[in-house]
Amino acid sequence: MAAMDDGARPAWAPPVLRGDRLEAGLRTLELEVRRRLDGLLQGNHLGLVPGPGSEPGEARPYQPGDDVRRMDWAVTARTTEPHIRDSVADRELETWIVADLSASLDFGSALCEKRDLVVCAVAAIAHLTGGGGNRIGALIATGAHTKRVPARGGLPHARGLVKTVATTERAPTGTHGDLAAAVEELRRPPRRRGLVVVISDFLGGTEWQRPLRALSARHDLIGIEVLDPRDVDLPDVGTVVLADPESGKQREVHASPLLRKEFAAAAGAHREQVARGLRRAGAGHLVLRTDSDWIADTVRFVVERKRRWSGAVG
Repeated sequence: MAAMDDGARPAWAPPVLRGDRLEAGLRTLELEVRRRLDGLLQGNHLGLVPGPGSEPGEARPYQPGDDVRRMDWAVTARTTEPHIRDSVADRELETWIVADLSASLDFGSALCEKRDLVVCAVAAIAHLTGGGGNRIGALIATGAHTKRVPARGGLPHARGLVKTVATTERAPTGTHGDLAAAVEELRRPPRRRGLVVVISDFLGGTEWQRPLRALSARHDLIGIEVLDPRDVDLPDVGTVVLADPESGKQREVHASPLLRKEFAAAAGAHREQVARGLRRAGAGHLVLRTDSDWIADTVRFVVERKRRWSGAVG
């Protein structure tokens, strides 16, 4: 993907995170994340998880999807309406990120590559879960290898984690990613209750659904789906060459109206399958696109999660 000139890039576009501009890009990314996400920093866990702990909190009306094990039967009997008892957040949170950097992420037709959005998402998660005694770790999977970054606390560690993701070597063309294996690796050894965030384009098979559902028994889950416009529709440019970076295969096709319609329908069906799989696992679903303001999308996602926890409607 050819980089867009700085003068033509909108202010919300991710910074360039490669070559001799990596260090400056990482500094810009950190400043932008802090500036635009600071308004969300409310509560011990900064808005990403409700923070179940040992101390009882406020009771609120039951909402579809709430954990029935937290039902407050005394309030339910008194009001004749189902109520859930929230709990006060623990002061320490352990977050694990599964960062998919397989070959399909090394693509972008808009303002950046999808792997750049993975780096941005990691920076946002590190910021939104940092502070106090919280720790964050990661599994970085390229298909060729998987790198584990131990969970630790502190700003230097968070910065190092983001840089590690940004500097991870690209997988050779023809290397198949295995998101399901990376998610499964988090289950061994079992970890105390925390937050698991899976960042991927979720292209290909959906074998990751089973290990993700298994993780939901102990952890809060968030799935961050990274998309490019060409993942969901073909351009109306006549003949195009389609390439699968995870198999190395290429095919030249004529982007006729019928083909473009069928491609969009198949892509839409797959996107719905991904969304359904994340819902069944009880995971929050955030979509980031290479042609959209990723921080604004993140803000909307976090605010909506807060509204659901508080029982707000409308």
